[in-house]
Amino acid sequence: MIKINNLYKSFGKNVVFRGLNLEIRDGKTITIIGGSGCGKSVLIKHIVGLLKPDSGEIFIDDKEITKLKEDELFEIQKKFGFLFQGAALFDSLTVKENVAFGLRNLKNMTEEAISEKVKECLTMIGLEGIENMKPSELSGGMKKRVALARAIATDPKYILYDEPTTGIDPIMADVINDLIIHLQKTLGVTSIVVTHDMTSAYKISNHIAMLFEGKIIGEGSSEEIKNTKNPYIKQFTTGSSTGPIKMKMFES
Repeated sequence: MIKINNLYKSFGKNVVFRGLNLEIRDGKTITIIGGSGCGKSVLIKHIVGLLKPDSGEIFIDDKEITKLKEDELFEIQKKFGFLFQGAALFDSLTVKENVAFGLRNLKNMTEEAISEKVKECLTMIGLEGIENMKPSELSGGMKKRVALARAIATDPKYILYDEPTTGIDPIMADVINDLIIHLQKTLGVTSIVVTHDMTSAYKISNHIAMLFEGKIIGEGSSEEIKNTKNPYIKQFTTGSSTGPIKMKMFES
């Protein structure tokens, strides 16, 4: 389980977290929603140890990570796969080399075993046979799926998804949603998704939490969030321009 206690973080005068608390249960998919610039991506960077809080605690499997030494933190980070918002593939590498990148850096495997693992991961995301293609030859949706294959190649316990459906058409977005569900069920991974795409959030989530003004202001199942009486969550999830949230709060 991941547990976040009383997290505070500021960048200069910009206060991002004001005592944020959140628990993420093993084997589930939790989606963190909230407006652009509210700190969703900053939160997942804290969870994986890429950023340090000003104060507060982050427990990964009962180990508090905010004050770990670099080598100890690296062992924790091995538990994570990360799907970046823009896929973040290496343009100079082939698909196979991109998917194998983590395997070569984190695992002691033969080239034959790496090739088999790459093929297995590409098959799992429905893109078998494209090992020798370059990212420039792929569509946006294919790039997302290759990035997802790279994220699962090292057999992570946790997968972090940063805006997984951004920048792709609605049909491909639903393909990505189905893949997130499939991987969670097949691999038993814990998935942490940040998004403002409510169609995606409702479909993939066991649990949804809304981040607003530095805190989690409400959470629950998809059905509970759909039927919430919280005016802030209701306005955000329905996309209404009227309500307690003013547009200036969504500016980056």
